Amino acid sequence: MAEFTVTGEVDPFLHVSLRRGEKIYCESNAMVMMESGLELKGKMTGGIASALMRRFANGESFFQQHIEATHGDGDCLLSPTLPGAIQVLEVSNVSYKITDGAFVAAESGVNLNVISQNMGSAIFGQTGGFFICEASGQGKLAVSGFGSSFVLDVEPGKDIVIDNSHVVAWDSALHHEISVATQQSGGLLGQLVNSVTSGEGMVLKFSGRGKVVICSRNRETFISWLMKGLPLNN
Repeated sequence: MAEFTVTGEVDPFLHVSLRRGEKIYCESNAMVMMESGLELKGKMTGGIASALMRRFANGESFFQQHIEATHGDGDCLLSPTLPGAIQVLEVSNVSYKITDGAFVAAESGVNLNVISQNMGSAIFGQTGGFFICEASGQGKLAVSGFGSSFVLDVEPGKDIVIDNSHVVAWDSALHHEISVATQQSGGLLGQLVNSVTSGEGMVLKFSGRGKVVICSRNRETFISWLMKGLPLNN
């Protein structure tokens, strides 16, 4: 199996070591460096229908980069689209749902499909609209988010509440629901008002057993700063 290693403290690389015959696929323009034993091709992963769904529903690239060790063993360096940390997950008995733009790379045994999600998650969850990518199969999966990243372990009886814009990926077996961060008396209207005045809007509540990858930077705030050309000092 390919070896995935995250290298570098700030805006790290994903270092992938491949043996002859092994292959991975990654987002378009992710490849920074590769040794001569490797071969790079642009392909529509999963066929034209899957490629179109990923492109128009989730903003992923239509053609992805496929890197294969055709001439011998070799290493490559990949760089994520998002300026932040990378987390490597094992996809085997579990599958992972991934927010828009978080996919970096995966082994060839991992399938990246587009699935639908409920209306509440689509409108308020900020996790990818009515359609979201899900990674299943067998192999390593690399995802990234803005800033630093952290992996949370959700256990039965210990639900976790996470700000929508800080969620990167989560175990598909987990149950998640839309909620507000503040739970005061006074009904839904009172909770919404208090949620807005406290600076926290809608949140995701995860329950069950599985992992959730989060990032330190607020995705929506980052994009807003980027579009306005403001310095990232918060």
